[in-house]
Amino acid sequence: MRIAVLRGGRSAEREVSLRSGAQVAKALRGRGHDVSEVDLDAGTWDALRDGGFECVFNALHGRLGEDGTVQGMLELLGLPYTGSGVLASALCMDKSRAGRMLAAIGLHVPEFEELEVKEGVAADLVERLVTRFGLPLVVKPVREGSTIGLTIAKDADAVASGLVLAGRYDRRVLVQRFAAGTEVTVGVLATPEMQVLPTLEIVSENPVYDYDAKYTAGKSHHIIPARIPEEHRIAASEAAARAFAELGCAGMARVDVIVARDGTPWVLEVNTVPGLTELSLLPDAARAAGIAFDVMCQRLVDHAVGRHRHRVGPTVI
Repeated sequence: MRIAVLRGGRSAEREVSLRSGAQVAKALRGRGHDVSEVDLDAGTWDALRDGGFECVFNALHGRLGEDGTVQGMLELLGLPYTGSGVLASALCMDKSRAGRMLAAIGLHVPEFEELEVKEGVAADLVERLVTRFGLPLVVKPVREGSTIGLTIAKDADAVASGLVLAGRYDRRVLVQRFAAGTEVTVGVLATPEMQVLPTLEIVSENPVYDYDAKYTAGKSHHIIPARIPEEHRIAASEAAARAFAELGCAGMARVDVIVARDGTPWVLEVNTVPGLTELSLLPDAARAAGIAFDVMCQRLVDHAVGRHRHRVGPTVI
């Protein structure tokens, strides 16, 4: 097949996306496909429209690539593409709206508040947030990934600086109660049958599993299966599957969860285009389930093409 791999783009996760795209392109070429790597820019529409592509593998992370924007462009072009559609992509990128939806169906989501950060942070706001959520608390942009702009604030000064930092990436900022426990991630493949991958525990050499820990070799370790009781693992897997289905995801996703000591699975977020680099979580979980990386990429392509083929188009009047 002739396949375009979309990677790069203009988000804060550009460098990770370039690495993800390179891994995907290598895997698909190894399976005999004619692959072109396409960096998202002003010429992408023309490149995809005129390229004769049979499928687009979306390896874009963050803004424009993971938020429904590119998905809408691909719908207009009539091209099959991997992963979730416009609505699910937009919802999952918006941690505030996704969190409200998941809490509404009974999933455990740490209590949060959305703020609009413009200029400066008032002392009484910081005091109110500390009173409501306690310390430490979490501050992050509503629409970013890879822990970019995230702060785990242990004192009032860190809350204030965290609000300013998050506001640099998104005027909409999320302040959330800190959930203590074991940090795990649950990969989900749905091509189209849903398969919940083994629960993966994250151990970071840094105080926080941040951008540096995620993408620097040796800074974090993946333990599969997670070192939690079996009933807690099942609860986390079930929460991930429900979150994936409720938000309308397709193809693949990675659900980040904190498993509390009492077994409560606190759902943090759903990533619809998770990292696909040599150090990323989803490929590791897939390998633990016996799915090689190239096989996973092929399954995603096959699903995209099959979904497109069976889609019923709009009625023309």
